[in-house]
Parts: sequence; C-alpha cells; structure tokens
Amino acid sequence: MDALKGFKTIAGLAFLMVALQLLNVATGYSLMAFGLIPRTLQGLPGILTSPFLHGSFAHLSANLIAFVILGSLVMIEGLNRFVAISAIIIVLGGSLVWLFGFAGIHVGASGWVFGLWAYLLSRAWFHRSWGNLITAAVVAALYGGLILGFLPRQGVSFEGHLFGAFAGFIAAKVLLSKPRSRFNAG
Repeated sequence: MDALKGFKTIAGLAFLMVALQLLNVATGYSLMAFGLIPRTLQGLPGILTSPFLHGSFAHLSANLIAFVILGSLVMIEGLNRFVAISAIIIVLGGSLVWLFGFAGIHVGASGWVFGLWAYLLSRAWFHRSWGNLITAAVVAALYGGLILGFLPRQGVSFEGHLFGAFAGFIAAKVLLSKPRSRFNAG
C-alpha cells in the first residue's frame, strides 16, 4: 500500500474529528444530539456518528493521539484492512453499547481506539510472527494503561471501551484466524 495514502487517510479522519469538535463548540455542543443514546431510536445513528464527536478538546486530544498511532500501526496492513477493522469495531462495538450501555449520551473515539489496541494485540496471537509480536509488545508497553479504561468511572463510557476492545478482538478473529480443516490427517 502506498504509505502516503494511508497517512492521508489517518490524517483526514483526525482532521474530521477536529473540525467536528470546532463546529460542536461553535454551536454550543449541538452535535451531541448525534451521540449514541442506548436503546433509543434517536440514539441509533450514534452507532456510526459517536466516534467522531467529543465532549471537550481534552477528550478529543486524549483520543486523537492514540488513534493516530494505533490507526497507523493497523494501516500498515493496507487501507482495505484498516477500513474493514474500523467498520467492525465501530458497528459491533457501537451496537453493543446501544444494546447494553448505561443511560446517557456516549461520544468519543475511545471505543475505536480500544478496538484498534485489542486488534493489534490479538493480531500477535493469531499471526505469531516476530513483527506482530514486537508491535504487540510496544503497543502493550505504551498503551497498557488503557486497561484502566475498563473500570467504571463517572462521565466515562467504560462500556464503549469494553465493547470496542471486544469488537477489535472479533475483527482479528474474523479477519486473521485461519480456517481449520474438518478432517484430521492420519
């Protein structure tokens, strides 16, 4: 894959998140209406829109740095793979938050970030190559603290973190695990 195309995609998504945050602030946070609201028809579109919306610039910056780094590591596998992984994380993770999340408006890219993190760690499990193991070790060392995001805290969608990570694992399972033969040799 053309590395420049991958970088432009990650940068474009990051720019979109920043632009939406600026618009959100300029409109008195009116875009929060597009957040994910569990078990409501109004909140259903939030499955797709909530990863691009943030509650503050601090919230955005916390997610943006991790998104750019982890997204770039996933992008190494190619744009199509990045899109497939991201789609699984956003749709599956968001759907699970919509079904099981606590009441309130859920926004932020952290579910996506946790999904990318879990995908990279799971990739090392399914493809036991030195490159994947080294990447997983670096990701675990740099972002091992993300595990604290699974703990319930006021104002934090730990469900988004949990279900995003679960969706990242499922993406790795679906896209990377080798099919097993139905017949045993011997």
